[in-house]
Amino acid sequence: MNKGGVFVVAGPSGSGKDTLFKELFKRKPEIKFSISSITRPMRVGEVEGEKYNFITREKFLSMLENDELLEYNEYIGNYYGTPKAPVIAAIENGDDILIEVDVNGAKEICQKLPEAITVFIMPPSYKELKRRLSGRGTETQDLIDKRMKEALNEIARATEFDYIVVNDDIQTAVDDIIEVMSSSRLALKRQKNLIDGVLSNVES
Repeated sequence: MNKGGVFVVAGPSGSGKDTLFKELFKRKPEIKFSISSITRPMRVGEVEGEKYNFITREKFLSMLENDELLEYNEYIGNYYGTPKAPVIAAIENGDDILIEVDVNGAKEICQKLPEAITVFIMPPSYKELKRRLSGRGTETQDLIDKRMKEALNEIARATEFDYIVVNDDIQTAVDDIIEVMSSSRLALKRQKNLIDGVLSNVES
């Protein structure tokens, strides 16, 4: 059986990742999603096990000590990380799995899983990015400026990724991600086990 693929997806605030993922999983429910482990309290509207597993700080530090995370970071005193076991299980089961992280997390995962495919979700323009970040109407100008600065810093590192998907039209962007996933199955790093299997059975 061919192994599954790991797709590491990042993109700045304002790139529309959440809307994009919702449509992607609607069209391709067989794709697995990597659920992050975090130590902050659950917020209103969040569901345990949907996007996050809410765990204690002690449990997280234990996972970190036992090398059970592919990547992690600390933000405002809380830990966020990607558990390794579900990702490895998906690969071995032949399932494609999507991991949503920031640009630093993507780099860390690729150091541990060189076969991973990285995708950066890009806003169509600076003007549109600014409109999206300003259009919520619930944040101060200082916070909007901070988000814009962070977004531009992430966009500057998009060259570190294998693929760029511009999220201008949701349906087109989802088509592009599906195409990346489909074509990656033909890549050498996904097919090498088949080559090795044939050659190992050659009669001497």
